[in-house]
This record gives sequence, structure tokens and C-alpha cells, in this order.
Amino acid sequence: MNKIRGVAFLVGILLGVEAITVDAAATLEDIQHEWAVVNYETPKKEQVKAFESLVDKARDLVTAQPDKAEPKVWLAIVLSTQAGVTGGLGALGKVKEAKKLLEEAEKIDPTVLNGSIYTSLGSLYYQVPGWPIGFGKKSKAEEYLKKALAVNPNGIDPNYFYGDFMLEEGNYEEAIKYLEKAQAAPPRPDRPLADKGRQREIAEKLVIAKDKLKTKR
Repeated sequence: MNKIRGVAFLVGILLGVEAITVDAAATLEDIQHEWAVVNYETPKKEQVKAFESLVDKARDLVTAQPDKAEPKVWLAIVLSTQAGVTGGLGALGKVKEAKKLLEEAEKIDPTVLNGSIYTSLGSLYYQVPGWPIGFGKKSKAEEYLKKALAVNPNGIDPNYFYGDFMLEEGNYEEAIKYLEKAQAAPPRPDRPLADKGRQREIAEKLVIAKDKLKTKR
């Protein structure tokens, strides 16, 4: 289950949270900000409890707005990240629930949050183990990640996750191309902490990709 990592994307990971209503936008922003704090700034030993609390808040938002796509996406993001932190047998149940939530959100509004549904689904499909353990499938991962890039071609997250996928596939030149594009993505004024954390991840992946390419040659 170690492959269920960093699915935190995500998920978010996300660009341009648009207001549904004034109250809903603030609640989404709270969850989004807390996700970044827990994921990037909270000590590992405290993350499990912190994510449990954040899952509860995200579930409350989904319950309050069952017909909205945004809360489902964010609950999926939190569950996916929590799975990477906790690991174990319970992780697979969390990512399966995340996949279901993202598919539900896709039916409501597939391009919501700048294509983050596609980014999140794509990252799940390449990081979750395949059959018979899980639902991972490389062809589905590439399909969804390319959809994410079509919606948000210059975004930090779709480029990061496609670059990471290419790294996993051993396509180091493509990995470097997309990771560098992610590195050059315009900053998100409302998400400085998430951007800072993602840029650290990009830098780490670029080092790996360049070393792998050098060795390959």
C-alpha cells in the first residue's frame, strides 16, 4: 500500500475555487487552507489525528450541499491524502471512496475547479495498485491526466501530476518537460502555502527525473 502516497493531489492541489455562495466559498476555502497546513506543515506524528478532523469537516460540507461538485472533490482530496498518511488496509477503502466521490462530482460538473476532478482521478489511477488489490490502471491514469491538461494546460497541479506519472513510467524526458512547466506555473494568490509545498515536491521530482535520465544515457 506504499504506492498510495502523495495522492494529495491533489488532489489540490487545486486552482481557482469559485464561490457557490458566500458562505459555501468560505467553508471550502477553510478546508482547502487546512488541507495545506496539515499536508505540508504538520508534523507526521500529528497528521493522522488532524486528517481525521478534516475528513469530518469535509463530510459535513458534502452533507450540507449534496448536489454540489466542489465539496465532493474536496472530501475526495482529503480522503486520498489521509490514505497516503495512514497506509494499511484501511487506505484502500479511503481511495475507493475518493474515486466514487470524484465520479459523482464529474456527473455534476466535470470541469469544476479547473479540471481538478480529472487531475485527482488520474493521480489515483496511477498511484493505487491495480487488480486484484485495487483499481489502478495506467491507461485510465493517462486518459484523465490529459483531460486535466486540456482544461488547465498551464496549471501547477495537472502538469505536476502528469510529470510524476511520466516519471513513474520511465519517460524521463517527458517527466522533466511537464515538471518544469509545473515549476513555471503562475502562482495562486489565494493558495500560497499549497503552492510552496507543491513547488518543493516538484523540485524533488525534477532531481530524480534528471538523475534517471543521466543514468539512462
